[in-house]
Amino acid sequence: MAVQIYATVADIEAVGRTLTAAEQQIAQVLLEQASAKLRTIARQYGCNIDDMIADEDTGADFALDVKSVVVQAVIRALNSNADTTPPAVQASQAALGYSVSMTYLNSGQSLYYLKNELKELGLLRQQFGAMEVYAVERDDIRSNSPT
Repeated sequence: MAVQIYATVADIEAVGRTLTAAEQQIAQVLLEQASAKLRTIARQYGCNIDDMIADEDTGADFALDVKSVVVQAVIRALNSNADTTPPAVQASQAALGYSVSMTYLNSGQSLYYLKNELKELGLLRQQFGAMEVYAVERDDIRSNSPT
């Protein structure tokens, strides 16, 4: 069974991220992993990405959304390459005692999806629920109520 990859290296370069030859090889592996990870996440929420892409009415647009999400996840992982210092999200410095503190963006080089990306694909939805406070059967309520 052939595993579907939702984006290509050319898609990454099409959004303006130029890749070296070594990064292209890494990107190809990351694209496979990102596609598999997205399928796994979708299964956890009771969705099948491949079936949603195959839908005749909305499949083409959904496929573009999936491609965009996969490309963004791979770009995040590529931007935190081990050869370069990952970009800092937050930094602070002090003068006399010389203290530096930085928080790095994706310092572990992991491949991940943001919650808003999963919401855009319709995988994460607002959930609600109710809990019965009193353990009373409905028949009991009807029999005790005046008519």
